Amino acid sequence: MKNSELRLVSLEEAARIVGKKPHNIRDYIQRGRISKYDTNGKKIQKARNGELRVSIAELESFLDLVKKGLEKHHHSGLDIGLGFHDISETERTKHVHRLHPYLGKFIPQLVEWFLKSFFRENDLILDPFMGSGTTLVQSNELGINSIGIDISEFNCLISRVKTQKYDIEKVTKEINDIESRITKFSKYLTRSEDVDLSLFPEEKMRDLEKSLLNECNSEYLRKWFARRTLLEMLYYKRLIREYHFRDLLKVLLSRSIRSSRLIPHYDLATPKSPLPPGKEYWCRKHNRMCKPIEECLVKIHTYSIDTIRRIREFDRLRTDKEITIIQDDSRQVDLEMYLHGRKIDGIFTSPPYVGQIDYHEQHIYAYELFGLKRNDSLEIGQKKKGKSKSAQEDYIRNISESLINLRKYLKEDSKIFIVANDRYRLYQEIAKRSNLRIEREFHRAVTKRTEQGDNPYEETILFLTK
Repeated sequence: MKNSELRLVSLEEAARIVGKKPHNIRDYIQRGRISKYDTNGKKIQKARNGELRVSIAELESFLDLVKKGLEKHHHSGLDIGLGFHDISETERTKHVHRLHPYLGKFIPQLVEWFLKSFFRENDLILDPFMGSGTTLVQSNELGINSIGIDISEFNCLISRVKTQKYDIEKVTKEINDIESRITKFSKYLTRSEDVDLSLFPEEKMRDLEKSLLNECNSEYLRKWFARRTLLEMLYYKRLIREYHFRDLLKVLLSRSIRSSRLIPHYDLATPKSPLPPGKEYWCRKHNRMCKPIEECLVKIHTYSIDTIRRIREFDRLRTDKEITIIQDDSRQVDLEMYLHGRKIDGIFTSPPYVGQIDYHEQHIYAYELFGLKRNDSLEIGQKKKGKSKSAQEDYIRNISESLINLRKYLKEDSKIFIVANDRYRLYQEIAKRSNLRIEREFHRAVTKRTEQGDNPYEETILFLTK
């Protein structure tokens, strides 16, 4: 942050401006909530008499979080403004960013801030650890071309669906049509009085149920879903082949079944084991006794409406810039055929963290339902491998291999931004091995507002150059 943005003042002046006592300001300093500066704007540990200064911008930001009950998300040394505490959950998951939940993704406002600050329209941005495609979506919205790489087939499916250009009228018709058909099927399963039973004669219905269950060879699906849910999802899956926007319908169905497992309502992100159908439990989300969901139709209806709305919203914002999605390993991918002689202007990415998430496992229900190939063994920083010294060394080697491989496709003045929870300080060595220079580190507080809780969390955004 520039000195002009810091607005440095003495303790007494700071106390007067914010309506506090000088000892309050000293307490904030001692508790590491705000930083000490000298008269030149340099952070210091100890000040000479009369030279101690504090930043009004930093102080006001901290007090604003205290007022909102978010004090735990701020301490000295964080970059003011990159916490995006004032951004609502609706904005954090705006338009297609919420077409499917995804653990470990960064918020679009963070991507947008860096792209606007360091890149220009018509540039070409690379995300070699694409995940659910947040960088690609925001690049397109800002008129920037993009390439995304990911080892996961399902991640690539989500990203394609988010970034595809749709015929809105046709996609709306398909989503509504398949929902109508699954609704009739579900009503027959429950023998609802308002369904035309002649649509599913009893003998035909028994054959249909049998054939659907025979198609399901997954023990996971049989274990984690109630019978009605399983039949609804299998029938929906069978119907998808009759439509044009098959990938979109797959993602819609995947999102629906994720929320329809036999699990507590508050534990969608990392459920440990399924509950018996009809089993009551105390629900921390709803603050009452609940039962696990035993149908899929309600979620299909909700997400059908939501999917159409989100696609419409992004369609009004998207540009005609190119989006390229590649399923490959960033450690060895050959980009020549995609670049056509062009060089990449920069990278904005968030590689997996050490021992944090098993990315294939979080979407196991989709892999099982659609028969997608899993590449777990190629994941970097797998949770199952832990955070030991050996795991950290593997991480350093693998991320370095990726950056070394990608260097040759970058312009000499390219800018590389890596979002990381670098608690083990691994990126100093990664930069050294990759022959890259760390120009600056940004530090931001992360306010967790979704399924991962609301505990204090910090991210580092490293700015590197060749």
